[in-house]
Amino acid sequence: MARITGSLAVLLLSTAIQTSTAQTNTSELLRLESTIPMADVQGRIDHLAIDLQGHRLFVAALGNNCLEVIDLREKKRLHTIPGLTEPQGVAFVPATNRVFVANGKDGSVRAFDAASWKSLTSISYGDDADNLRYDSESEHIWVGYGSGALGEFDQNGAKLADIPLGAHPESFQLEKGGSRIFVNLPRSRKITVVDRKSRSVLGSWGTGGPLANYPMALDEANHRLFVVTRFPARLIVLDSDHGQRIASLSVVGDCDDVFLDQRRHRIYAIGGDGEISVFHQKDPDHYEELGRVKTVSGARTGLYSPELDRLYLAVRRQGSQTAEIRVFAPAP
Repeated sequence: MARITGSLAVLLLSTAIQTSTAQTNTSELLRLESTIPMADVQGRIDHLAIDLQGHRLFVAALGNNCLEVIDLREKKRLHTIPGLTEPQGVAFVPATNRVFVANGKDGSVRAFDAASWKSLTSISYGDDADNLRYDSESEHIWVGYGSGALGEFDQNGAKLADIPLGAHPESFQLEKGGSRIFVNLPRSRKITVVDRKSRSVLGSWGTGGPLANYPMALDEANHRLFVVTRFPARLIVLDSDHGQRIASLSVVGDCDDVFLDQRRHRIYAIGGDGEISVFHQKDPDHYEELGRVKTVSGARTGLYSPELDRLYLAVRRQGSQTAEIRVFAPAP
């Protein structure tokens, strides 16, 4: 057996320590705090919304055709709204205690009283009603639907506007300090910019080649837009003023949700390949991946709440794995 010299031993020990530290740091980027079971929920789980005051999480159980309501304090299921048709997007309006659910199969957006769970209205959009966003300034709700449009409606179900986009919209984000909406159009490899005051399209930016740009997050303070593509799996950072590409980094595959943690200058990309990619924003122009937190294959949606400082991961049922919500606490 070859003899290990003193200098080689030091080098090997140093490498082992660095590897161990890196692995420890990776596992501690997001600490699994609790698990909330949804035992009889089957099939795909889509997007989530949160009631901060009531500490309730709303989960679109697409494959189960229901909306699951989770009590985050008691860590248990509080209520189920059945009879939906492939629920995809969810929006909660705290002022009126109403929850809106977009349904992919029949194209409806249904509103429910979040105290009595009574059905209030059903708004027809014809086909593939998807992501929902609540505009707190106007108190209106926006929906992406069909073969390519954004719809605006009020809380009583009155349609106010339809803005053609040319392709089905996936994730979209509303400016708080302005009137723009940034919209992912994966079939055309574009991000379209809409003015919600004039209800018109301002322009479009290309992804630069990558396909399937589904999730999106907005860093309004630093004028940055984060778009994740699936083919290839890339995190693309754009200047939100002009659409200029700032950075492009490898990311977990099959990503369907991405979130910005402004407190820590981090980005969380949730991927169906069974990991969460965690990135560090060194400054608005420079980014690095800190590591990937292992989760479960197929768990590609979730929600990060900056107010509660928790990341909620939706885990679907498959094999011996039952459906559940995993609650992660980000590292300090």
